[in-house]
Amino acid sequence: MTVIFSKKCEYGLQAVLYLSTIEDGRTAPAEEISKKLNIPKEFVSKILQSLALKKIVGSKKGNSGGFFLGKPASQIKLIEIVEAIDGLSLFHNCVLGFPDCSPESPCPVHNKWGKLRSDAYDMLTKETLEQFKKKSIAKIKMMNDV
Repeated sequence: MTVIFSKKCEYGLQAVLYLSTIEDGRTAPAEEISKKLNIPKEFVSKILQSLALKKIVGSKKGNSGGFFLGKPASQIKLIEIVEAIDGLSLFHNCVLGFPDCSPESPCPVHNKWGKLRSDAYDMLTKETLEQFKKKSIAKIKMMNDV
């Protein structure tokens, strides 16, 4: 369980990272992604269909159909997936939900959360799927070897 992203966003990030590991020109059916990542197939399909509307992924129907990255992995940043699924309010709103939380009127964790929030935002905006490819391959392999 994460504290930052919704389960839908977690699954979306995992699925798109998985798509970054498959060879160019190949599609990955939702069933394959579901099995490799241990995510319910219905979730995979719905999440990736919503990401297809944002052009982050593409889809192909038919027997050889499935999902693929909508653009090169070197051009997709994790923040795009987060924004498409959860939006960016987590980077602007109070983590504790206090209204009017600001530097002038901070909540009890405002300063500490601000640093964590900035670090997370920086990581999500600076690195591309290509930069996570080797680690993604290793993690997916480890998950399937268990």
